[in-house]
Amino acid sequence: MTNNTPAGVEIVGPISPAVTDVLTPDALAFVAALHRQFNDRRLERLQARRERQKRFDAGEIPGFLPETASVRAAEWKVAPAPADLNDRRVEITGPTERKMMINALNSGAKVFMADFEDALSPTWENVIQGQINCSDAIRRTIAFDNPDGKRYVLNDEVATLLVRPRGWHLVEKNVLVDGAPISGSLFDFGLYMYRNAAELLARGSGPYFYLPKLESHLEARLWNDVFVAAQEGLGLPNGTVRATVLIETILGALEMEEILYEIRDHAAGLNAGRWDYIFSAIKKFARNEHQILPDRAQVTMTVPFMRAYTELMIRTCHKRGAHAIGGMAAFIPNRRDPVVTENALSKVREDKLREFGDGCDGTWVAHPDLVPTVLEVANGYLGDKPNQKERLREDVTVTDRQITDVGVPGGTITEIGLRLNISVALQYMNAWLLGNGAAAINNLMEDAATAEISRSQIWQWIHHGARLDDGRPVTRALYEQFRNDELAKLGGTSTGRYEEAAELLDELCLSNEFIAFLTLIAYSHLD
Repeated sequence: MTNNTPAGVEIVGPISPAVTDVLTPDALAFVAALHRQFNDRRLERLQARRERQKRFDAGEIPGFLPETASVRAAEWKVAPAPADLNDRRVEITGPTERKMMINALNSGAKVFMADFEDALSPTWENVIQGQINCSDAIRRTIAFDNPDGKRYVLNDEVATLLVRPRGWHLVEKNVLVDGAPISGSLFDFGLYMYRNAAELLARGSGPYFYLPKLESHLEARLWNDVFVAAQEGLGLPNGTVRATVLIETILGALEMEEILYEIRDHAAGLNAGRWDYIFSAIKKFARNEHQILPDRAQVTMTVPFMRAYTELMIRTCHKRGAHAIGGMAAFIPNRRDPVVTENALSKVREDKLREFGDGCDGTWVAHPDLVPTVLEVANGYLGDKPNQKERLREDVTVTDRQITDVGVPGGTITEIGLRLNISVALQYMNAWLLGNGAAAINNLMEDAATAEISRSQIWQWIHHGARLDDGRPVTRALYEQFRNDELAKLGGTSTGRYEEAAELLDELCLSNEFIAFLTLIAYSHLD
């Protein structure tokens, strides 16, 4: 295997039969070519992020870009949606884990997003097996035998498959190209394209993607150029690839129209990535004492800055002929407590009524049991129509200041909120270090965005000496006291990988500098 790798490409992770199956010499040559062509630009875009952050740390508030006003004013549309992506009323998401993929594809949702990003702990085994699981799902050979004897196979009718590769900031450390780790984005995308694009087209579908964490239209331009190169390399027509962009950063919200323009031949829509969006609001203004968010539970979709960006997203999408997809319902039904479940389903129903009432064409859920409830809401608005793009929402007018003013009227910071942030961050990072990126915590399906919100709030509260509603300042000592308490409740450092989780949380919360992504420092702890 090593002798057959292309020149300059080295596999440094363990070589199992699965690795041999996925990383064939031709597949490696394809992804390495993408990396060599685009990695310098990827690094330039990441450096641009860091330079912009310095300005925000100095007090600058970003706004709509004057240099792209002509794009916003021009008349243009994105390419029409493929037939199997035209009705997206309910979408389910989850990691590329075999049984979960089968259940998601069978759930009755119109779309399933198989996640190599925030819902996947990127162990070498998970990443490689995820590629195999996607290929098997496309070819309808995927099956899973549970230890209890139950066998999981695909139904005759399944959801349309989309894949979310890792963000531009991440690498795959187990494959080196010219001595450096390959881009995680290009690795995930390239392998999926090489292995499956022709098969998908033969089956009447296509290679469809979700793009995470974009902070500018220039990052979208980079993705578009990758699509063009991959299509040319595989002999596919331009526009074969379709991508939905997650608007999950403040800066992405300020450039959402330009982002759609950059990928217009490959665009499939935008999605309101609510949890990462909250994280972005904290991160971008972490050093601004006037932009401190209250407890996470108080930052709902109806607070002014969250409402502004979602309504602008719907108007932007429909103006340009793209799908507008609503945010995540992360609740996990509690089969042992029907009262808890019914109360939660009522809140989910209310959330989805608002989204479809605003004009969304679809929305996200994290668990198959939520699909019937959300499908009922969606059907009530859409009926037999595949979407509601005709609702142009020209009544919506949003200023850039409405997006960047992240204040929450009446918001408070509480001891309960601080303790919850600590506990949830510890629990999620423990699960992630154990190889599980989609963790059930407090009846919610949580991914990395949860821990990012939790740790970034703690950092900001400590950094600014924010006060709890009882008057106590949030200090390093108070954090350490609560961290010890919450750690003890979870079984202490001898349980699971909580010792490493606590060390990572301390680094994230107590560092003088705000660390951009927890996965950047936690990745070295994974096999």
